Amino acid sequence: MNTENLIALLVAAPLLGAAVLLCGGRRLDRVGHWIGTLLSALSFVIGLVLFTDMLGKGAEERSLHQHLFSWIPVEGFQADVAFQLDQLSMTFVLLISGVGTLIHLYSIGYMEHDERRRRFFGYLNLFLAAMLLLVLADNYLLLYVGWEGVGLASYLLIGFWQHKPSAATAAKKAFLVNRVGDMGLSIAIMLMFTTFGTFAFGPVLESTGETSEGKLTAIGLMLLLAACGKSAQVPLQSWLGDAMEGPTPVSALIHAATMVTAGVYLIVRSGEIFNAAPDAQLAVTVVGAVTLLFGAIVGCAKDDIKKALAGSTMSQIGYMILAAGLGPIGYVFAIMHLVTHGFFKAGLFLGAGSVMHGMNDEVDMRKYGGLRKYMPVTFVTFGLGYLAIIGFPGLSGFFSKDKIIEAAFAKGGTEGWILGSVALLGAAITAYYMTRVMLLTFFGEKRWQPDADGNAPHPHESPRSMTIPMILLAVGSVFAGGFFSIGDRFMHWLEPVTHHDHGDSPLSAATVTGATMVVLVVGVTLAWFQYGRRPVPVVAPRGSLLTRAARKDLLQDDFNHVVLVRGGEHLTRSLVYVDHTLVDGVVNGTAASVGGLSGRLRKLQNGYARSYAVSMFGGAAVLIVATLLMRAV
Repeated sequence: MNTENLIALLVAAPLLGAAVLLCGGRRLDRVGHWIGTLLSALSFVIGLVLFTDMLGKGAEERSLHQHLFSWIPVEGFQADVAFQLDQLSMTFVLLISGVGTLIHLYSIGYMEHDERRRRFFGYLNLFLAAMLLLVLADNYLLLYVGWEGVGLASYLLIGFWQHKPSAATAAKKAFLVNRVGDMGLSIAIMLMFTTFGTFAFGPVLESTGETSEGKLTAIGLMLLLAACGKSAQVPLQSWLGDAMEGPTPVSALIHAATMVTAGVYLIVRSGEIFNAAPDAQLAVTVVGAVTLLFGAIVGCAKDDIKKALAGSTMSQIGYMILAAGLGPIGYVFAIMHLVTHGFFKAGLFLGAGSVMHGMNDEVDMRKYGGLRKYMPVTFVTFGLGYLAIIGFPGLSGFFSKDKIIEAAFAKGGTEGWILGSVALLGAAITAYYMTRVMLLTFFGEKRWQPDADGNAPHPHESPRSMTIPMILLAVGSVFAGGFFSIGDRFMHWLEPVTHHDHGDSPLSAATVTGATMVVLVVGVTLAWFQYGRRPVPVVAPRGSLLTRAARKDLLQDDFNHVVLVRGGEHLTRSLVYVDHTLVDGVVNGTAASVGGLSGRLRKLQNGYARSYAVSMFGGAAVLIVATLLMRAV
């Protein structure tokens, strides 16, 4: 069998699992979780086989294509179901299927007592299939199918516990906000077809040099809007924190290695469009820089451990979007940080789930404290993820995040200094809020208390089905960044797709590393003085104005309500008024005038012969008078 024929199996395996688990009925309840996990693992194994085969080829020969069938073959419009596997998509395949399989394994223990566990694993498989379809598609239209499939699966997973009104509301919010971004992608695809006559990656990206900058800017901005929705970037970031209402494995799957990274993939895959549209590329960097700080500030004020990590995800994806907006200077570093983030953020979320598992599902970190004594494996694995995300020397985040900061300065000019400084500030805030999470959860005196029924938590370590995935992710958190950086192997791996440009940085790598170490120490020290040296109150103090705003996600929901909801209501009312008074008024007025005139004319047809005779006489008289007047003239 040719290796090209295996590509479709990457998507088919989890898709088959979703079909079997969702349609098989209760007879599969006892084994459904194993079916879902094994089919996810099968996809990962197929990915490894393809990866091994790819390594045996030259750098320029590693792109594989598999055409399945023509979806819509009509004159002037050809939509194919075809896959493209190159270095970029292969990176995502291994990350999605590998981390996804570990999350499946973790979910076996985490969801053990849920009566709908089989359906949960069906949704997980559906999510993986849609995400793999997204990154393997060889054209934007098929990518859109995967894009929408990811949105549907995330809606089902976030609202899985629909008996909780908050979960159902969060799922609807995520779905609706993502629909705004999805409109951007659909418009971009329409613009591509009208501009290039196709939506296949190759012809579109190869024709950018022959297209006007204005059209490419419009396409780029619509692609950015799509990325903002899926990757929770400003201004479409409001759904991410609420999405924590789903089971913790969902948080790890959606917010670490898969859904929120789809926007980064879209921008990097469409790099030639953004390279030819500087204004759109600048917009990408601005969005990334703003979100980087936005998410970090929000993460500083959250006492809910999952929501603190959600703010962190928003911020780290902001780093990736910022790097992607730097063009060839930053594409490879955006993907590198995406991969390392997949390891340490998935590990952090699974660690949070382990803590919740041992604390009767308590999420308030102010009611934790001293858990390192009771959960040693969770403490060590979570701690390694913490060190990786803050950029501790030698761990994964140190290599990937520092490279993004270097690339930001390498942009050059005032823009480079601004972006680099923002990235450094974000690193300081990251060190602060992640140290805060560690101190509140694992250090200090125990602060948990009995609930209203008198049941006190009895913290304990999680079962092996949960700790083994956490250990494996911790290994990636420690070693992945260094492995990628040795000999610039990750850069060379993606070079045929991203076409890396080193840029001209005004600061040396050593200077940037020194600066990041300084801000790291500052952030950790501030957190230690605030949360490590003094007892932590169980009830959060009122806090400053900024703290209170950050607890409310910097008032993003209030802003959306005032600007979008109320603004939309006023706009709708205005449009209804215009429709009724102007559009319908003209139509109804014309109809009324015709009706009135016809009613009056109808009176002339009354059925009396004498009336008709008078009419005939009058008409004849008018004709005679008109004839005489014409002769006189």
